[in-house]
Amino acid sequence: MKISKVPLKMTGTVLGTAAAAAGALIFALAPGKSDAGQRGPFYGRYFAHRGLHTTDGSAPENSLTAFRMAANVGYGVELDVHLTRDGEVAVFHDHDLLRMTGSAGSIEDRTYAELRELRLAGSGEQIPLLSEVLEILGGVGPVILELKPGSRLKELCAKVAEELAEYPGDVCVECFDPRVLFWFRRHAPEYLRGQLAMPMGHYEGEVSRPLAFLLSHGLLNFLGRPQFIAYELGPKPLTIRLAETLGAMRVCWTSRSLHDKKDNEAVIFEHYRPDLYL
Repeated sequence: MKISKVPLKMTGTVLGTAAAAAGALIFALAPGKSDAGQRGPFYGRYFAHRGLHTTDGSAPENSLTAFRMAANVGYGVELDVHLTRDGEVAVFHDHDLLRMTGSAGSIEDRTYAELRELRLAGSGEQIPLLSEVLEILGGVGPVILELKPGSRLKELCAKVAEELAEYPGDVCVECFDPRVLFWFRRHAPEYLRGQLAMPMGHYEGEVSRPLAFLLSHGLLNFLGRPQFIAYELGPKPLTIRLAETLGAMRVCWTSRSLHDKKDNEAVIFEHYRPDLYL
């Protein structure tokens, strides 16, 4: 019986194409390598989201009081940084000032002297500098530092790395923008890197739909090779779970329940008081 060579040839082509596609997917998703020394301070820890801020406004988010409270307990903390118009590294979450200060405009368009005139959430608290926050924390607990790059990405990365070089505690960096992780991968690889991500629909209005798809599925990991993925609580795409299987540390945000520690290796929380460790 004569065996046709055409089906065998077609089968080989299909298998080759499938193998190439699988290889390309793994290349795109693969996390960066990290040793126990890098991961250890962050693994199994709770991180107070924007400090241990309170619902009554007595300790606003990203305020010195909120960070002092977290340090007094021994929690890790998560915080956000922007670059001001005059090049200072300020700790603040939103690009727009309105929600937290009642003042219109962007934080990047103000000098730090101008920002010092504002108050957080009707309290007496001012927008702090990163240097002030690090002094308050004093190396007590690990820090997850989220960079908010705006239009001066490289300048912000360089200034953050410069300030962290003098800090005695444990700090890792994270960002929604993989270009920030690429910068740290190239220029400051000693810091653990994390890719922030969320479901595709939650990027609406912030980036284009194609870019939202890539970010939400971890398909730009090849740029910064993140060593952890901080994903918004809820179902994760298969590609994100594959990246975790390949070695990315599992971090979730923002938890409001002790139950969220399940299947995670670090938890960013707010508005409850967990133990220090998962």
